[in-house]
Amino acid sequence: MKEHQMEKFKLYRWAITLAIITVFYNVFEGLVSIYFGMDDETLSLFGFGVDSFVEVISGIGIWHMVIRLKRNGEEQRDGFERTALRITGSVFYLLVATLVISSVWNLITHHQPETTFWGIVISSISIFTMWLLIHYKKQIGGKLNSQAIIADANCTKTCMYLSITLLIASTGYELTGFGGIDAIGSLIIAGFAFKEGKESFDKSNDLSCSCCSCD
Repeated sequence: MKEHQMEKFKLYRWAITLAIITVFYNVFEGLVSIYFGMDDETLSLFGFGVDSFVEVISGIGIWHMVIRLKRNGEEQRDGFERTALRITGSVFYLLVATLVISSVWNLITHHQPETTFWGIVISSISIFTMWLLIHYKKQIGGKLNSQAIIADANCTKTCMYLSITLLIASTGYELTGFGGIDAIGSLIIAGFAFKEGKESFDKSNDLSCSCCSCD
């Protein structure tokens, strides 16, 4: 029994470590992406960077969730997680509006980025990093039989899809020189951001229902 508890404690410690890595990686990725996105006038990379910072808010909520799971188990929820999800959802919707307006404007004005080289570099690193995080989160979530941690791993998949979108858009522009590819890439990123925003509010409502009757 004691060995089982020690193993469980070790697994939760790894889950917390993965949550911390997710937060700090997104901070670094967001800073670098926004800098090069503005410097190279690449809307898809800039939007990707802003999305990374929104993921930081979500990641802090996940970090808090894993600590709570370690202490109390799966059944208890709290207001911090609901608030973090609602803030995340609101910022995602704001990002969607900004990206759609900017993308349409760039298509109308035939704007072209200076280069999308850094988009290729950043997205390639991000795809590899997200793949590792998904793998280990699923592994730990399975061993702990924690649906919450497995759900977090599935959310990380969306970040990987965003990275793949950025890679395709950035590579497409470098190969063709067609500026519209960057704007189209940012519109697809806006689509992912809308989906993430909706999911954040849905999860927030589910947490509210776990604390009170929602018939």
